[in-house]
Amino acid sequence: MGEAAPEQACGFHVTTARKQVITAALPLQDHWLPLSNLDLLLPPVHVSVCFCYKKPRNTTNSLAHETLKTSLAETLVSYYAFAGEIVTNPTGEPEILCNNRGVDFVEAGADVDLRELNLYDPDESIAKLVPIKKHGVIAIQVTQLKCGSIVVGCTFDHRVADAYSMNMFLISWAEISRSDVPISCVPSFRRSLLNPRRPLIMDSSIDKMYMPVMSLPPPQETTNPENILASRIYYIKADALEELQTLASGSETKVKRTKLESFSAFLWKLVAEHAAKDPFPSKNSKLGIVVDGRKRLMEKENSNYFGNVLSIPFGGQRIDDLVNKPLSWVAEEVHRFLKSSVTKEHFLKLIDWVETLRPTPAISRIYSTGSDDGPAFVVSSGRSFPVTRVDFGWGSPVFGSYHFPWGGSAGYVMPMPSPVDDGDWMVYLHLTKGQLKFIEEEASHVFTPIDSNYLKI
Repeated sequence: MGEAAPEQACGFHVTTARKQVITAALPLQDHWLPLSNLDLLLPPVHVSVCFCYKKPRNTTNSLAHETLKTSLAETLVSYYAFAGEIVTNPTGEPEILCNNRGVDFVEAGADVDLRELNLYDPDESIAKLVPIKKHGVIAIQVTQLKCGSIVVGCTFDHRVADAYSMNMFLISWAEISRSDVPISCVPSFRRSLLNPRRPLIMDSSIDKMYMPVMSLPPPQETTNPENILASRIYYIKADALEELQTLASGSETKVKRTKLESFSAFLWKLVAEHAAKDPFPSKNSKLGIVVDGRKRLMEKENSNYFGNVLSIPFGGQRIDDLVNKPLSWVAEEVHRFLKSSVTKEHFLKLIDWVETLRPTPAISRIYSTGSDDGPAFVVSSGRSFPVTRVDFGWGSPVFGSYHFPWGGSAGYVMPMPSPVDDGDWMVYLHLTKGQLKFIEEEASHVFTPIDSNYLKI
């Protein structure tokens, strides 16, 4: 038996010590950077990311803060879009004004030890350790905890960057902070890589995946506390993932399902089982999976493209089938709807489709859940999340996670690599309280709440 986890602090306080605006270290020529057609599919939502570090041994905390600010200013020379601001152009569309407005940088203190943070409930912990972005494209908060540990939190505008782009920025910032230059990934802002074709090639299959924002039904009010969305973080051991993969692949098929397909199918089954227990159960459920188009759309030398290169294919199935059929059948359904969207042609069609709609904004249909649609959620892929590489010079983080309570009625799930054991996953779940409770009751052999013992802090 390991030692008991410490009492977790609920009501800790964060106090702001200093606010600054960090601009790029070199002067930049003001210019406009249009958003690509794929950026325009993102609503104005903010994504947060958070890293926890043990107390630096080789430096003082004040010196660590200065290192972060100096290296950030240097990083913004290459990542100049993050130093700009989003404005509306004459057609009503958002664009980035690259004017070196700078990044809001907050230094704060919190009356809590690292071991006491309730990271299992990020709404209670991480939400206080990432900044609320009010200006610009990205904001940063560096919080010193009572024990001397440091938490680095960032909040950025999803219209400007996807997780892949944010990961590039974080790695570059860490490299410059460690004086490990030149940086390994120089971002490319070549919007021409995502230009529509001439003539445009239309395909009605995209109409089934995306819709104009004005067609969204009004959000449904919920009075049932079980239906309120909440965030939780779990870890999944490598052997549990392998077991899911074996079950999802089934004995009949010779094809081995990926870990992401297997995990997504398992979670879809759980969400359906919870829905089936409702006194007035829905008939259907939807699952979407975020696909990165870089490898499909671009040559290898353009894999450092900065911006959104995402699509969200999804499938819908009857809840009865999801509950009663084996995991291998559900995994086959996941594979089937993914297969059509992991091609270069799919992304080209998506870019062309947006062009026909502009300047009308559009959005993935998975965001739209009417009363007949039943539960829906999206699985993103943070498996390339560089948690161990975001070392600013005082060691790798003992914990890192995305935090994205995105405000839609659909759930959101982000699997990430564990900083502890190679092969383990950490999973951020943003689902209803009822779904989370059911998952913990029915799948505790897979989902274990994250705690300081697992993280070895």
